[in-house]
Amino acid sequence: MSRIGRAPIKLASGITVSVSAANEITVKGPKGELKQVLDRDIKVEVKEGELNVVRPTDQIRHRALHGLYRALIANMVTGVTDGFKKQLELVGVGYKAANAGQLLDLSLGYSHNIIFEVPKELKVSTLTEKGKNPQIMLEGIDNQLLGQVAAKIRSLRKPEPYKGKGVRYSDEVVRKKAGKSAGK
Repeated sequence: MSRIGRAPIKLASGITVSVSAANEITVKGPKGELKQVLDRDIKVEVKEGELNVVRPTDQIRHRALHGLYRALIANMVTGVTDGFKKQLELVGVGYKAANAGQLLDLSLGYSHNIIFEVPKELKVSTLTEKGKNPQIMLEGIDNQLLGQVAAKIRSLRKPEPYKGKGVRYSDEVVRKKAGKSAGK
């Protein structure tokens, strides 16, 4: 992780980074504001449009935290400038998705519909076209929250390996298994 930690983070114009006395970093940009509490040993330096994460020693713990916090801060900078998107696909006969504001109504083959409340920090939309699988689009500036919500929606009906039915990411490839072979 130390190679990742040493790489500087480029700050585009319009992005402000501030570190409080409690070692909390705040990144503000055109899409919003994100905060992250840093470990007390890790320091952040901002110079000439670049941000560097510095560790005090070469202990294993410090090296691991160095790369971790550099990656988290880089995701924060990307989030407030461009944002993040995740797209899920519902594969299966009768699987449906609809949203009313932040409530997601999922019909996934159970005896009842599942009502899932998406956090207000994320924007959710659904798309159902004839002849195609229903899709759920999630957008937001917080990559951690976005990934957690997408994983929670996927866990409601994971893709099964025999027919490939379930909720999957749009770029996910499900490896299928061979079923039972017929008697001789």
